[in-house]
Amino acid sequence: MAARRTAPGTEDRQLSLIEQARRDQLIQITIDLVAEHGYAATSLTRIAQTAGITKGAVLYHFAAKDAVVAAAYERVLGELVAEVKAAVDAAPADQAPAAYVRRMVGHLADRPDHTRMIVGAMINGDPPDPSARWKPLASLLQDARQARGLAPGPDPRTLAVIVGGAIDGIIGERLQDGDYDAQAAAEALIAMLETALFA
Repeated sequence: MAARRTAPGTEDRQLSLIEQARRDQLIQITIDLVAEHGYAATSLTRIAQTAGITKGAVLYHFAAKDAVVAAAYERVLGELVAEVKAAVDAAPADQAPAAYVRRMVGHLADRPDHTRMIVGAMINGDPPDPSARWKPLASLLQDARQARGLAPGPDPRTLAVIVGGAIDGIIGERLQDGDYDAQAAAEALIAMLETALFA
């Protein structure tokens, strides 16, 4: 099924295959440009030039720069969430936090363009609700302790915030140094997390 247009006045019309392909192209170009040049340097004009079309043609598909950036952000975030969710769903409850860390680090380390897009959109757009990041992991941490028959332990929110900050640090290091072993760092983080969670 084709996606619905977001341009003003056309919300109820289905996109043609050509329109959807162009829209997908513009989203990918935006991801690439934000990753390479940053949010501020990614203008509608630069997006249009890269796509080989006019700025008006970009505006046919997206009402403004913020709209195409939002679509790009939604795409990369959606892919990250889907991949992490699949890894967590496939793991036993007591191993779900480790699966979360492995896949989160793996996905972001393997896709630096997606990482830069997420960071750029978060810094320059409406800040997301911070609880959207720590709540899912906090829930996994509680479930992991319960799966092992343990009483409530360390504050799951605090532990989730710490783990999120550590993931950010690992990915930041990987962005600065492509040879940095992010997966080894993820395994070290998992070892520390499991000590805090299960010891």
